[in-house]
Amino acid sequence: MIEVRSAKKWIQNGARRVDILKGISLTIPAGQFIAIVGASGSGKSTLLGLLAGLDTPSEGEIWIDGVPVHNLVESELAAVRGRKIGFVFQSYQLIQTLTALENVLLPYELNVEGNGLAKARQMLDEVGLRERMDHYPIQLSGGEQQRVALARAFVADPPIVMADEPTGNLDSVNGRLVLDLLLDRNRKAGATLVLVTHDAEIAGQADRRIVLKDGLIAEDTLPFVAAEALVQNGEKNG
Repeated sequence: MIEVRSAKKWIQNGARRVDILKGISLTIPAGQFIAIVGASGSGKSTLLGLLAGLDTPSEGEIWIDGVPVHNLVESELAAVRGRKIGFVFQSYQLIQTLTALENVLLPYELNVEGNGLAKARQMLDEVGLRERMDHYPIQLSGGEQQRVALARAFVADPPIVMADEPTGNLDSVNGRLVLDLLLDRNRKAGATLVLVTHDAEIAGQADRRIVLKDGLIAEDTLPFVAAEALVQNGEKNG
């Protein structure tokens, strides 16, 4: 579903080049739940932005479902994002002049043919906001705004969902609710889930944990099932 080939990202500050990602290669199969962790400044959010097509690598390749997004112009990138990826920001990024329902409906109208009103209402109902559809973001709590953001990410049924610290601004109760909704999307709808987090408990629930350090992958754990199969095969071969 996602393939990264020797991706690097740097910014030029006058004569000085600041390297953020120094050569990342990884493959994420469809349906896997990946947690990307690491200290602040390790490159987690930068990597997620590249995977989502929100930014382009300075060098290397990013492939999304067989499409080389590193070679696309912005209009083409936007089309891939709209069809393939639902993105959840830590700070919600809702449009303040639109109601919750209108915020959720927007990506459907931009990327899917037909009337998405019923689907947008369904998504808000599924995240527990049936009674808040006509409220504006300023009238909603932080937890409610993040659930609107989740419904917006889910409404076009993207095969990939990405989230950047989606529980970082929430208390433990709302954080648990948001995480459960993301996991439900991964397990029931089969969406590939890529999540950046500082929370060790959240990372512990992932199929696979990728640790970044100084712009490089310091650790990439195998999914439990795959690791177990390797052990079993080793026992048989031994």
